[in-house]
Amino acid sequence: MKQIRSLTELMEYAREIGPRKISVALAEDAEVMEAVEDARKNGIATAILVGNAVKIADVAAKLGIDLANYEVVDERGNENAVALKAVELVSSGSADILMKGMIKTANFLRGVLNKEKGLRSGALISHVYIHQVEGYDRVFFICDPAFNMYPDLQAKVNILNNTVELAHAFGIANPKVAVLGAVEVVNPDMPCTLDAAALAQMSRRGQIKGCVVDGPFALDNAISVEAAKHKGIESEVAGNADILLVPDIEAGNMMAKAIVYFARNKTAGLVLGAKAPVVLTSRTDTAETKLLSIASAVALAAHQGR
Repeated sequence: MKQIRSLTELMEYAREIGPRKISVALAEDAEVMEAVEDARKNGIATAILVGNAVKIADVAAKLGIDLANYEVVDERGNENAVALKAVELVSSGSADILMKGMIKTANFLRGVLNKEKGLRSGALISHVYIHQVEGYDRVFFICDPAFNMYPDLQAKVNILNNTVELAHAFGIANPKVAVLGAVEVVNPDMPCTLDAAALAQMSRRGQIKGCVVDGPFALDNAISVEAAKHKGIESEVAGNADILLVPDIEAGNMMAKAIVYFARNKTAGLVLGAKAPVVLTSRTDTAETKLLSIASAVALAAHQGR
């Protein structure tokens, strides 16, 4: 497949390979229902709506959504019960993708990680934001801006492996990974630069596969060829990064939200490392972001053969 360079192209690709089936945990949320309906109309996905059937019907009626197009699973237990039911639909093969509805993240993830019916794969669970930013010729994958707070070196390897698989699902055969810090030189007083140097060497030695890793990079010389040249940095990653590995959750979260609020952009978000793609977006995310997240999950599901 050709490389997907924008989230607009992602939508086109998802239409070609869809639809996949989503299991939505606690579906009685207007923006989630709107995104799911848009996905259905675009031929990207169908959905099983799990939650209180009366509340789901009420939200659907207010939005003008015909529930005849959906399977509704009436689960009126607590959030843990709803999450586990939605997860079980995916782990049993009845659905391809799991999506968070109007449920607390902790309860949602408790279902994902359930030892008997959950979606544990043995890999580290991580999060990625996918950004299309005006003025750039490719999408950026920021990892991990939401789950792993202060990852050590091995956790960063696992986060990279998860994100590289997603980049492959976007048709990027050998994604360029920039390991970010505040500076582009190794400084023993800045541990993230030591991790960056180690990851770069691990990549050269073949310990991290399917991508090219280099670092440390400050953000400017990771995404700007001119900035990298100005600082005399010679690297195939410099200025051309696809994946931006952040040092910790604080840097990643602020970067992702800065893009959302300060730049002309389109955004999607996924949880990676489970047995199936997981759509987990913020309550403040728009219906468009939720739709694009579904499209990203469809691309990953196709790549995984689901």
